Amino acid sequence: MRLPSEEAEFGRLALALFALQFTHNAPYRRLCEAQHVSPSTLDDWREVPAMPTSAFREFEVSCLPPAQRTRVFHSSGTTGQRPSRHFHDAASLELYEASLLPWFEAHLLAGLGGATHDLDWKCALRMICLTPPPEQAPHSSLVHMFATLRRHWRAADALFAGTIEADGTWRVDFDATVAALGECGEASRPVLLPGTAFSFAHLLDHLTEAKLRFALPAGSRVMETGGYKGRSRALPKAELHARITERLGVPPSLIVCEYGMSELSSQAYDHVSGDVWQVTSGGSAPRPSPLDPRPSSCCLSLGTRHFHFPPWARVQLVSPETGRAVGEGETGLIRVFDLANVFSVMAIQTDDLGVRRGNGFELLGRAALADPRGCSLMAAS
Repeated sequence: MRLPSEEAEFGRLALALFALQFTHNAPYRRLCEAQHVSPSTLDDWREVPAMPTSAFREFEVSCLPPAQRTRVFHSSGTTGQRPSRHFHDAASLELYEASLLPWFEAHLLAGLGGATHDLDWKCALRMICLTPPPEQAPHSSLVHMFATLRRHWRAADALFAGTIEADGTWRVDFDATVAALGECGEASRPVLLPGTAFSFAHLLDHLTEAKLRFALPAGSRVMETGGYKGRSRALPKAELHARITERLGVPPSLIVCEYGMSELSSQAYDHVSGDVWQVTSGGSAPRPSPLDPRPSSCCLSLGTRHFHFPPWARVQLVSPETGRAVGEGETGLIRVFDLANVFSVMAIQTDDLGVRRGNGFELLGRAALADPRGCSLMAAS
């Protein structure tokens, strides 16, 4: 449970950011005015209008003048679909990276060899990313995330084991991936293996056909960020994770799912590597710092995983019919309020369905008739 002081500070910052974006983001201001909402009419951040992700395809939803936009991230929908665009400058990218690093480390690197500020053990972890390298995918926020980790950890030998086909789709370089996994096994070097569900499915198919199986060294972990783009059979999440365990030797507790999108600057994760936590009515666990991703009242469980955003973001589940917040355990569309989205729009309305679970959510998948999104998570089953 969040402290009242934390909620008050978030609300203060959210309303201040809303006023800034209302002034400097013309498409967003028109949306607010159509709803007869302005900074002078609001005193609750929960009532800030949310910009639908579809608007990022049709409009330049940015506070940055065109001359200041030095980078743009695109959504990864199906081939031929017009992508969403999220514009950045140097300050915006710096904020994006400051948001992703501590929350990623709190979830993916927990229990691995020491304090999170110690680069020695981070360098011992071999990154093998199932994506193209940054120079081939300059508009991918996911690839930028991995490149940021590589730079921050000084991981010079990080491998980007993906390629881009002529039609723009991503493929895994099986030979390079298998060779790198084999080298890490021989050296007893733990692996951080991040990628989309689409890439994992193809890698696992290859390993099965080649009758290859790895037992990755202790401490290895997987980050799976979902998405099939309609180009491959869609594996249920439980089956995909079972196959990862079978072929790579990474236990389910060290497979962490990420929820993110190009329109946001913060990401949600479904549990801490090594643990699976979920809110219950009993028990308690200490929270030694604001970045502790575990709920304040919880028990260790291998049950349903719930996603949580960092302390500088909030999630609402809203009714598609009324736009109002749903109750605990009820289904709604996922709406995110991200304070790290300073230079675009703080409040984002997604097309993803979830179930409200305390301060987090259980992901169900895309709403009916929503456009496929390549890096959104598949429906849980």
